[in-house]
Amino acid sequence: MPNEPRAVLERLCLERGEDFASLSRMIGRNPAYIQQFVRRGTPRRLPEAERRTLARYFGIAESLLGGPDEDPLAATMVPVGRSAVRASAGPGAIPGDERTRAYFAFDERWLRRLTGAGTSELTLIRVEGDSMSPTLADGDDILVDRSEAGERLRDGIYVLRIEDALVVKRLALHPITHRVTVQSDNPAYSDWPDCRIEDIHVIGRVIWAGRRVP
Repeated sequence: MPNEPRAVLERLCLERGEDFASLSRMIGRNPAYIQQFVRRGTPRRLPEAERRTLARYFGIAESLLGGPDEDPLAATMVPVGRSAVRASAGPGAIPGDERTRAYFAFDERWLRRLTGAGTSELTLIRVEGDSMSPTLADGDDILVDRSEAGERLRDGIYVLRIEDALVVKRLALHPITHRVTVQSDNPAYSDWPDCRIEDIHVIGRVIWAGRRVP
């Protein structure tokens, strides 16, 4: 059946270029765990914690992986902390107190479609400056996924730490040299070409932005 959990998981892996071993390691199991579940039917059902992690990672309802049906009208709101610091889209902001406090709540299912990260890996930060205009404006709130760094780095907008400053910039990775160009969307600002990945301290990827309508 097309919506049987094993078929769903196998189809998602094919569509998104994932492999069973990586998914197994992500949920803290041995590399053969997901393959055995899909191909051999062991275990018969995914445990709740593993099912939830995989559903969030793929941005799907848990019911597709064998969980209970969800009420389409019910909304579970989850809080995401906001950092007191600002990420500069300009000359560079000096971080202050980087502790977070509950600031904004997102619908859990909407957030799950956006990222597979847990809320402990998400932070709201306010943008300061205009170097990322028109994509990001001064005063915008951005949702930063701190799990999207390291080996998961790819083209996109990121918050970086440069010396004592947090900055928000676009990263473009060269597919052959694996060097990085740090870009501003505002053409009035210069790019930083041909940087080594090791020299860039990535805080996380920007996955959502909200702003006040003038």
